[in-house]
Amino acid sequence: MNQRIELIDEKHDILSHTRRKNVIHILTLDHILASDICERIHRDPRLKRCKLERSWQRSVDPMVADLNRMAQDTTRSRLLIFDVRRMTLPKLHTPFNRIVGYNRKDFNKTCYTILIGDGPVALFRADKSLSVFASLVSDHRVDYHPAVHFYDPFLHYQPGEIQPPAIGDEFVLPDRIPNRLIPFFQQGHNLKVDRIRQFFRATGKSEEIRKERLNQLKGIYTKRFIEQFPQHQGELKAWLSREGMTLASEKLHLYPLFFEDWVYELMCRAKEGATRPAKKGK
Repeated sequence: MNQRIELIDEKHDILSHTRRKNVIHILTLDHILASDICERIHRDPRLKRCKLERSWQRSVDPMVADLNRMAQDTTRSRLLIFDVRRMTLPKLHTPFNRIVGYNRKDFNKTCYTILIGDGPVALFRADKSLSVFASLVSDHRVDYHPAVHFYDPFLHYQPGEIQPPAIGDEFVLPDRIPNRLIPFFQQGHNLKVDRIRQFFRATGKSEEIRKERLNQLKGIYTKRFIEQFPQHQGELKAWLSREGMTLASEKLHLYPLFFEDWVYELMCRAKEGATRPAKKGK
């Protein structure tokens, strides 16, 4: 009788990547958001040994090409930060699918994902309910297996607020803040998103000033939450907390509140996951 061969090799799993480093990939077409993420991580002493990878292009098509090229390189990373706003996801479908495919086996073990994005189109309709977030975060759970999902109000534009590009026009991300946030700033309609990012991260400022500006941002988020969701005021504390707000079985956080804390925690988890012995047969 011929000997039967059992096709199991526990010594090497081609779908897992065991040589991950202190690398963070920032996967976005928005150079303003990418710069904000980088500066926040760079200024945190807990993360000074982390290497950041991003596209340095300024126009969309070259950035998409960059993300395609770096897809396989993401297998060196312990943390992937995806920009999942509705406006850019159609252009990022191919590189994001490749990146998830390369890393899926390691998600929430030796590699973690953070999502930053806008909210659903229905968020500003008359029913004023947070339940419209549930299907969005659930879909992203299936696609990206996030450890943390951040909602950024400065990325969320109301329907009709942004004019779609005409055929043949270059795709350009909006650089002005959403109209609903204009009343909170003296500069009004002339205020751009990059100025907002710079002001609230307060790079080079004292710890006292950084805390003051963080509290100012929390104040804006608080006022908007109360205006937009008056029947959900009991959830405001969770919305502003490190733990985030629970929507069905999902959690939602506010960018950039506690962002650096989550980056640090997930980098530690990924490192611990890499040193933990694999279970036999897994």
